[in-house]
Amino acid sequence: MKNFKYRLLYNIYYFLFWIVYFIFARLFFLAYYFEKSQELGFSTMIKTFFYGLKLDASFVGYISFTPFLLMIFSIVIKPKMILKVIRWYTIIVILFINLLLLIDAGLYQSWGVRLDTSLLPYLNTPQLMLSSASTLQLVIGVFFWILISYIFIKIFNKINQKNSNKINFGSWLEIPLFLLITSVLIIPIRGGFQTIPINQSNVYFSNKMFANHAAVNFIWNFFNTITHKSDGTNPYIYFDDKTALNIINQRKNKLLESTTDSILNTSRPNVILILWESLPAKIVGSLGGEPNVTPNLNKLSKEGILFTNFYANGDRTDKGIPAILSGYYPQPVKRIMRMPNKTRSLPMLPKKMIDLGYKTSFYYGGDLNFGNMNTYLRNAGITDFVDGNAFDKKDWNSKWGAYDDVFMKRFAKDLSTKQITPFFKIALTLTSHEPYEIKGEYKFGKDTEDNKFRSAHYYTDQVIGDFMTFAKKQDWYKNTLIVIMSDHGHSSPKHEGPYFSPKKFRIPMLWLGGAVNKKYTEIETVASQVDFSYTLLDLLEADNKDFVFSKNIFNTSENQFAHYTFNKGFGTLTKEGVFVYDYVSQKPILESGENTKKLDSLGKAITQNSFEDFLERK
Repeated sequence: MKNFKYRLLYNIYYFLFWIVYFIFARLFFLAYYFEKSQELGFSTMIKTFFYGLKLDASFVGYISFTPFLLMIFSIVIKPKMILKVIRWYTIIVILFINLLLLIDAGLYQSWGVRLDTSLLPYLNTPQLMLSSASTLQLVIGVFFWILISYIFIKIFNKINQKNSNKINFGSWLEIPLFLLITSVLIIPIRGGFQTIPINQSNVYFSNKMFANHAAVNFIWNFFNTITHKSDGTNPYIYFDDKTALNIINQRKNKLLESTTDSILNTSRPNVILILWESLPAKIVGSLGGEPNVTPNLNKLSKEGILFTNFYANGDRTDKGIPAILSGYYPQPVKRIMRMPNKTRSLPMLPKKMIDLGYKTSFYYGGDLNFGNMNTYLRNAGITDFVDGNAFDKKDWNSKWGAYDDVFMKRFAKDLSTKQITPFFKIALTLTSHEPYEIKGEYKFGKDTEDNKFRSAHYYTDQVIGDFMTFAKKQDWYKNTLIVIMSDHGHSSPKHEGPYFSPKKFRIPMLWLGGAVNKKYTEIETVASQVDFSYTLLDLLEADNKDFVFSKNIFNTSENQFAHYTFNKGFGTLTKEGVFVYDYVSQKPILESGENTKKLDSLGKAITQNSFEDFLERK
């Protein structure tokens, strides 16, 4: 009987050990984001532990299954040997989960979601995955990984050692009892006796999304998203296909034609598209943001056409580029740029430009293989590339590639030689990406991530200003359209309201150059990146019918809207209203202004329709 008691106690201790670990993990996450946690208040923070316990217990059930099963074998096999196997199993699990604990904490700042399958595509290029962290952050991360692992391995060893001398061979009669005890783990794994197994929405309890995210067990979320891969069906269906399309077309079909006189003074301008890494409207003074971060862009805004209600459709570069060049909405959980079999069938602006007689090229100071960018751009028809290989390693920062000033000087140098016209050149900057390693002075200091972010953009702003000074002196300038656009918004600097509010996705777009009709200075139309290619081709009187998700930016109707997606959610907005929806909780995150019910339907219809299109592409 004593052997039964000690085996049972060992199982209980083992289960509770992991419960304590996940309580610590949640405390670690809340401490890591201390500022956000303070905003929750003490009672809400406590509730994250209470509600989160359901998913904690569920994953502990999965972890405990192997040791519980091994404990049955200890009845007939030398117990010390079984406990040794359990010990090594547990040490490996601790090391693995602690690694993901730190990755989860580090990524949440940029991604706004707990760890999920978004991590997996980056594993193909681990050196680039680590590029978002500074060397100091990596050193500190490794230190805490070793420290936390050491502490919990030490605690577990004490539990294991304490019981190793008490557990001896047992009776065969104990086997069915311990099989029953092991099978009982299905209760916490499923989250109880209800029909539907536990999921993330069971722990969502607050109207503050950070509180809900804190309640989610990070490792449960990670494995849940791995095991629940798409089966080829659309999880975002709210209407039948015809109804969804009607909802979209009732609004969009009124927005396909320009209601503005042409803003170009030539039919075949050269086009330069500068994609500025991670620049949100929040720090652009000419858009009502912080006044001193982008002084050159603020000044240039008075020389061209500034789009004051322009939005990114996603929150990463590999979502932004297909939105800009293919007029294609990002998906809530998938990235089409990483799927060459699907990108081959996308409409491509560079191909359309080539058909019009344009010479196309793409410039980037880093590794074009990141995010499968190289494959996508070659599918787009671009054949001339300049990437990180063209720059001396001494001109690279330690993470991403050539500094923006070196990169843009190379871009300018190539443009100073005789060009085949018309040309379409794309340049993607990179220095304003985390970890914000720049040349020279950090204008706003580097005491916080937000100040490093501001300083990096101040640096890139100076680079853009220098390039525009150069461009104005070139012969080709008078017949050129230069578009400066952010590839996506950013969570920095911190903004009021929900993390995924439109403030994160509002970005600058500025049209400059001698080809621009100086009659216009600002366009207040609500638009987004997916509208760019369609609108540009319309101005060039070219075929744009393949860009089925797009609208004409120069249609000034009040029906204009923008739609963006994030991990398992979307935001849809007009000048009058905003509707932001979370598919996990199946609740709105933000509703404000007029006609939010219509925006609810429109957003769900767009998500459904665009994901169906994504599934059908082969």
